[in-house]
Amino acid sequence: MTAPVLRARSPAKARVPAGGNALARKVAPGPRKRSAGHGAVRRGPSIEEQALDLAVIGNCRIAALVNPTGRIVWWCFPRFDSDPVFSRLLAGDEEKGFCDIVLADMVKSQSAYVRNTAIVATEMEDAHGGRLRITDFAPRFPMFERIFRPPQIIRRIEPLAGLPRIRIRVRPTHAYGRPTHGHSIGSNHIRFRGGDEVLRLSTDAPLSYIVQETVFPLIRPLALALGPDEPFEGAIEQTAREFEAHTRHYWQGWVRSLSTPFEWQSAVIRAAITLQLCSFEETGGIVAAHTTSIPEAPGSGRNWDYRYCWLRDAYFVVQALNQLSTTRTMEDYLSYVTTVAAELNEPLGPVHSIVPGDSLEERIAGDLAGFLGMGPVRIGNAAAAQEQHDVYGSVVLAATQMFVDERLPRMGSEVLFKRLEPIGELAFATALKPDAGPWEYRGRSRIHTYSAALCWAACDRLGQIALKLGLRTRADHWCERANGLRKEIVRRAWNDKAGAFVGALNNPELDASVLRIADLGLVSPRDPRFVATVDTVGKRLLRNGRIMRYTADDDFGAPETAFLACNFWYIEALAAIGRRDEARAFFTELLDRRNSFGLLSEDIHPRTGALWGNFPQTYSMAGIINAAMRLSEKWEDIWCRVSS
Repeated sequence: MTAPVLRARSPAKARVPAGGNALARKVAPGPRKRSAGHGAVRRGPSIEEQALDLAVIGNCRIAALVNPTGRIVWWCFPRFDSDPVFSRLLAGDEEKGFCDIVLADMVKSQSAYVRNTAIVATEMEDAHGGRLRITDFAPRFPMFERIFRPPQIIRRIEPLAGLPRIRIRVRPTHAYGRPTHGHSIGSNHIRFRGGDEVLRLSTDAPLSYIVQETVFPLIRPLALALGPDEPFEGAIEQTAREFEAHTRHYWQGWVRSLSTPFEWQSAVIRAAITLQLCSFEETGGIVAAHTTSIPEAPGSGRNWDYRYCWLRDAYFVVQALNQLSTTRTMEDYLSYVTTVAAELNEPLGPVHSIVPGDSLEERIAGDLAGFLGMGPVRIGNAAAAQEQHDVYGSVVLAATQMFVDERLPRMGSEVLFKRLEPIGELAFATALKPDAGPWEYRGRSRIHTYSAALCWAACDRLGQIALKLGLRTRADHWCERANGLRKEIVRRAWNDKAGAFVGALNNPELDASVLRIADLGLVSPRDPRFVATVDTVGKRLLRNGRIMRYTADDDFGAPETAFLACNFWYIEALAAIGRRDEARAFFTELLDRRNSFGLLSEDIHPRTGALWGNFPQTYSMAGIINAAMRLSEKWEDIWCRVSS
């Protein structure tokens, strides 16, 4: 096994955060190193920071969150958007919905990803010199000419020194937070019955000890296999060991194929693996995050279910992975989009289930108190019924590489182009009409600059694709439409009083989403108006070193936390207008705010530095890749400098 880089955690007094366990009273992260600059405050971690110090494991069918002491605090089973069998993350102070291995008299814990994999290794040590390792993963590897990715989590427990004494606790929930008390014991398994699904634990550990949560000595390696109610074929510990080796080999091979930048390679690799884990491979849908209802800010009520596919967010994932030369996600996603947009008799919705057609009707889970007790916990998302016109551009942009990338076994053709044209027609028809915008306002509609710019981009790219395919008449048609839209959008989005492009046409409020318009090609990054916009955003939307998406009141009042994606957009905009050194400093400082596993959520608190919002957030992880690719020194330049 490749040795993971482990981060030691020293004992510290702390309130038990949601998603923690009793051991968290003794074990907490040490102070986080911070870079200087941008007004950031050097400080130790808060309870909130510890609560989202989580790793994600998965296999593109299921995903689970593991905390630094090896407790699984969140797992939706048997797919990303299912009822969570482990729901401790959102259970407030209730000790339910988790699986952990408690080491008696523990004094130290270390946890990290095994390098270049989605496998997490946690080492614990007790007061008597006893040590053990817990290895967590979801199997993923080639088998019978296809990828084996069962809805299953494997936990391997190995004694390393002394005679560690452990307690294995498995406390699943069903129906979004109701404890699952019903169980039956077989020869080497326990069936937990609750709701529509049966969770089966197959193990070579003593079953009675697990049921009674009895402390016992760990004298040999043990394995737990959690998954569907099916017999476990083969010897459990041996099979678990082989599955780990195959899964490790798969991920390390996948990473080996990435075209990473010279700098920040480990951060980019971790981001890429995380994005891949957000892709539901069966259909090609890409979830925005693996959680629901982590508040955007403490006690704000801004709690949303992100376990679905936003066409906008998915485009950013596809763009980021394409930059690293892994295009399979794009190909699978386009198959998903084709299914979603098969019939365009009505506006294309902004968000869809990972299995298209499933209802996203929003409701409240009354049996879950919420993250750190901050409810409500929502299931489904009412944004599915909104009009967000940027979706049309997001779909077309996600498909454009299909027409120019010669590495693809099946490139985009006139057939795919004709499938995209109806989406372009909707983009043109809605470009200058009000919508809910990229921030999904629930109480107002405007002609948002970002939405209009994406509609323009749909028309513009269709014109370029038509030229590539030699369809001169269609190219003229789309280029004419794009040129007309560009003039109207740029004219109405510029605000002399603000000295910037603003968030909605003919409206003075500033919005960080306009930082994207140069990257889209609507304006040149050298356009004095865009340069002025970047400067204005950097002054007026900056709060203690963080870029807010906007500062005006919305449906819930003034926003308290900063949307991390906007900070990455600001970094890219700084680089585009020539302020590269400033962009690099901002980027380096932002990387320091990742949790100890290298992951980011949706938002960050400008004052406390705590991560908030759903986790791990694809927008944020894609931002790491896009910014690093833009800012990194080139491989050839580094070696030329060394040789000279």
